[in-house]
Amino acid sequence: MLNVVILAAGQGKRMRSDLPKVLHPIAGKPMLSHVLDTARQLGAAKICVVYGHGGERVRDALDAPDLAWALQEPQLGTGHAVLQALPLLAAAVSPAPTLILYGDVPLIRAATLRRLIEAAGDDCLALLTAHLPNPHGYGRIVRVDGKVTRIVEEKDADDAERAIREINTGILAAPAGRLARWLPQLGKANAQGEYYLTDIVALAVAEGMEVVTAHPDASWETDGINSKAQLATLERIHQRNIAESLMEQGVTLADPSRIDVRGVLTCERDVFIDVGCVFEGAVKVGAGATVSAHCVLKDCTIGAGARIHPFCHIEGATVGPQSLVGPYARLRPGALLSEDVHVGNFVEVKNSTIAAHSKANHLAYIGDATIGSRVNVGAGTITCNYDGANKHRTVIEDDVFIGSDTQLVAPVTVGRGATLGAGTTLTRDAPPDQLTVSRARQTSIPGWKRPTKKPK
Repeated sequence: MLNVVILAAGQGKRMRSDLPKVLHPIAGKPMLSHVLDTARQLGAAKICVVYGHGGERVRDALDAPDLAWALQEPQLGTGHAVLQALPLLAAAVSPAPTLILYGDVPLIRAATLRRLIEAAGDDCLALLTAHLPNPHGYGRIVRVDGKVTRIVEEKDADDAERAIREINTGILAAPAGRLARWLPQLGKANAQGEYYLTDIVALAVAEGMEVVTAHPDASWETDGINSKAQLATLERIHQRNIAESLMEQGVTLADPSRIDVRGVLTCERDVFIDVGCVFEGAVKVGAGATVSAHCVLKDCTIGAGARIHPFCHIEGATVGPQSLVGPYARLRPGALLSEDVHVGNFVEVKNSTIAAHSKANHLAYIGDATIGSRVNVGAGTITCNYDGANKHRTVIEDDVFIGSDTQLVAPVTVGRGATLGAGTTLTRDAPPDQLTVSRARQTSIPGWKRPTKKPK
């Protein structure tokens, strides 16, 4: 019956943005979304988000059936925030633990939280603490004979307390029933004039409850975000973690510090990824494939042994095994390339299938088309698929050769083995195994002189 409360009501003035702080993205999704995903991994019976500044935007962006929302207005501190959530929690009077998380601490790991919850059990208050070489700005853990007795915020600490290196991360787990009793007892006689959640430690000690601690594997797990600079720092930490995971799976990265994964990137063995690549949504890359520098791949599949040359943009597309794409190619949603297809520089493919061993190597637009095997699409070819109101389909059967600067005005079919001469504008079906040419007769005019400029 685990409860999770996520505090997300802060204004985030230092972000200097109209966007609510917890909606600022890490790896392409709101930082609060990262915390929610981690909470869901814990199997919580109830997840409650405490919202405030920009609250409706936060709720509209992330609302889901498994979430409860508690409005904190006005914001009177962390203790006051958790108090707003209590009526919405499952088993609020039971000994089951309630886990307190923060919407601006996006990189906390589920494994760390499981240790904290295990330490809390049903009858302990468990704090997630860390030892920092420079604890400036954090609340300090005060111990007597090794036992935690209270937490003192830096603004309220004396010199001896400020010298303590063990800090409070703010993340804790406590029995729900105890929280319901402690929170109304909190006072605000402190430098901030707020109800501090950390004051429950002294209340627990006064009741004879054991206060235990657990620790994160890395200090960055509990780093919060209060500025754009901190946002950028945690973004790079998160991306480095992703890069290390990819390399452990057998992916070669030209530079682990220059990759951005904003979704889920799944790679098989011996994939090579060059610098400056961005992966969005769900991307799958097959064994032995290469993604060259400065490519953007979104919601796509790259087949085994395929090579994506630099500066390509691939979205909602499938690239078949051993295919070559780019440089400077764009595959739009619905592009489906089979085995050993070549799509070259400045070629755009949209909502089209291209069968095995076909090529469009230069300066072409292929939209709403079905292209067979072993087709050669010449430079400057376009499928004229839009009549101003509706889209129409072009069908090019196997073994067709299309000359350069050809326009295929859909709906039209090019028969198997046909050849279209350069410069053809095709408005009717081209029969199979024949040459079709549509162009003005070439004429030379004897004695014609190019005009010259008249003297001034």
